[in-house]
Amino acid sequence: MEKRYSQMTPHELNTEIASLSEKARKAEQHGIINELAVLERKIAMAKAYLLNPEDFTPGETYRVEGFEDGFIISYVNGVFAWGYRTSAPDQEEALPISVLREQKQA
Repeated sequence: MEKRYSQMTPHELNTEIASLSEKARKAEQHGIINELAVLERKIAMAKAYLLNPEDFTPGETYRVEGFEDGFIISYVNGVFAWGYRTSAPDQEEALPISVLREQKQA
């Protein structure tokens, strides 16, 4: 039986990320887009467990990896940040903290 990411050590998580990254590379080479998307989400989840949720501040705006819009955190629950994208302030969503990047200061 496989372990949950929350039960893995940092070493096990890094090994899992490396394995998933190799599978994602192969899926991309073979043009299997659906599998690639699933593997990318698994990688993001595993990376989230390597981060400290306390480093993400409610009320702050972060950039979402791969997107231009910002994400305002309402609260953090485990490795998920709940909040709103600046482009859709009426739709609450949860994102793994690993896909959030600090906004560049102007």
